[in-house]
Amino acid sequence: MLRVLFFVIAVAVLGFGFAWVADTPGMIVMTIAGREITVSLMVAAVALVTIVVAIMLTWWIVRVLITSPHRVQRFFRARRRDRGYQSLSTGIIAAGAGDSVTARLMLKQAGGLLNSTTEPLLQLLDAQASMVEGHNDDARQKFEAMLEDPELRILGLRGLYMEAKRLGDRAAAKHYAEKAAELAPHLGWAGNAALELKTAASDWDGAIRLLESQKKAKQIDRDAAKRKRAVLLTALALENLEKDPAKAKSAALEAHRLAPDFAPAAVAAAQAAFRLNDQRKGVHVLEATWRKAPHPEIALAYVNARPGDSASDRYKKARRLAQLKPNNTESSMIAAQMALEAGEYSDARKAVATVLRNDPREGAFMLMADIEDAETGDQGKVREWLARAVRAPRDPAWTADGYVSGSWAPISPISGRLDAFEWKVPVERLGPVLENDLDPMVPGIPAGSPAAPPETKPAKSAPESVEAEVTEDTGTIEEATEDAAFGPVIDAVAVDEPAKPAAEEKPAEKAAETETAKAAPEQAASAPAENPDTGKAKTVAEPEIEQRPLPDDPGIDADSEPDESSRRFRLF
Repeated sequence: MLRVLFFVIAVAVLGFGFAWVADTPGMIVMTIAGREITVSLMVAAVALVTIVVAIMLTWWIVRVLITSPHRVQRFFRARRRDRGYQSLSTGIIAAGAGDSVTARLMLKQAGGLLNSTTEPLLQLLDAQASMVEGHNDDARQKFEAMLEDPELRILGLRGLYMEAKRLGDRAAAKHYAEKAAELAPHLGWAGNAALELKTAASDWDGAIRLLESQKKAKQIDRDAAKRKRAVLLTALALENLEKDPAKAKSAALEAHRLAPDFAPAAVAAAQAAFRLNDQRKGVHVLEATWRKAPHPEIALAYVNARPGDSASDRYKKARRLAQLKPNNTESSMIAAQMALEAGEYSDARKAVATVLRNDPREGAFMLMADIEDAETGDQGKVREWLARAVRAPRDPAWTADGYVSGSWAPISPISGRLDAFEWKVPVERLGPVLENDLDPMVPGIPAGSPAAPPETKPAKSAPESVEAEVTEDTGTIEEATEDAAFGPVIDAVAVDEPAKPAAEEKPAEKAAETETAKAAPEQAASAPAENPDTGKAKTVAEPEIEQRPLPDDPGIDADSEPDESSRRFRLF
């Protein structure tokens, strides 16, 4: 728009100038070679403009004739370059899509159209094509060759880092990431790898400083930086808990302020405060976190705040936690544990009954077995609770990359990832949810027959087929539960009935037993064996648990000899 306006203004000025010259009277007299030439002012102006235009046109023609070979050469060079970059772009897309044939074809075309010594993307496409073809050794050599070129050094380090990660060579991956972080601190992947390197070496102070630099460079968002800083401060507090409780308390309290619902930070802050005889501060931190996110470790630290407390005092503290967070599974569990230690068996049973109604889990059945053993000593009922515990869903635990730990840790022992542990139910064993009508001893739960419990109903998520078989010599009821994912799980409950004589057995019962044994050989193999002392069948209460497969990346032992993958990389 501005150009059009300027053009109109220029035309108007020229028109005005020519009109002024045409309206202005005057003559121009020139003497050339003794001849006098007289022209009007308008004719002289037109002649002057014509001469200037002719000179400019002549100069342009001469210039075009002189520079035409170079112009033609540059035209074909630009056309060749455009075709080369088009082939290069197609080849990179093909390599990213896993099409090695097209990638190699485009690399050949681009290599013939472009200068391989001045175009770094050709080397990148060559390395990517080798990776797609599965020639990882060739790709690694090409990435190593890029290290010699200052312009391609970062690209080579990135390629070697990804190759080392693919092969599981964590030492080489961290080495290349550290070199990349030295050359370009703004690189996000290099900074994260350097942070992982410092956390693996337990350099928590250095990791915190690096995290702050990443936050200032806006490599990490604010919420993620707060969470990671809380984790690092908690790890620093746990490391200094014994040798420097004051430093541990300061770090843990800051972590608690950054993540109020983070249980390990609250427990570390409370333990450091207890060591410094600051009971009030430690209890306040634990109660604040308990209100936000109840956790068993918080409950244990709370009830054991003073080592000299009696069992009754600990039970009072457990009831205080239950008041702070009513109708909660963890509140009921800690109340039941402390009631058991204090000898309040009725209160313990009521607390466990609440858990069994709302969230039946392995720990609740185990606790009920302990209560039964301490109060009545009835080993039959104790074994019954233990058998149910085997089939119940597992309790939550600290889990990271499939690894289950008894305590929290800042990094995963499998992958070395920071803040990898989560408080959740492990998935290595999936059991059917037990129905609560099997609990006649717990008040508040519908009672079934203690002599012959009803069969367990399968969970909706895992369909099962249930078959019942009565052994003729002891009357033992066996329930064979076939799980679609984990095979048969046998739960047998012995019934104290006298064995029937062999002469009273009916032919129909024998035929039914024979058909059942043929149809379910796994049940027949798992049938109770005869006890030579009593003549009764032994019950089988423990199902066979599948072995969890090992993780893909078990990590690298620092004391072990370097494996073959470590020798593949050239560290510098």
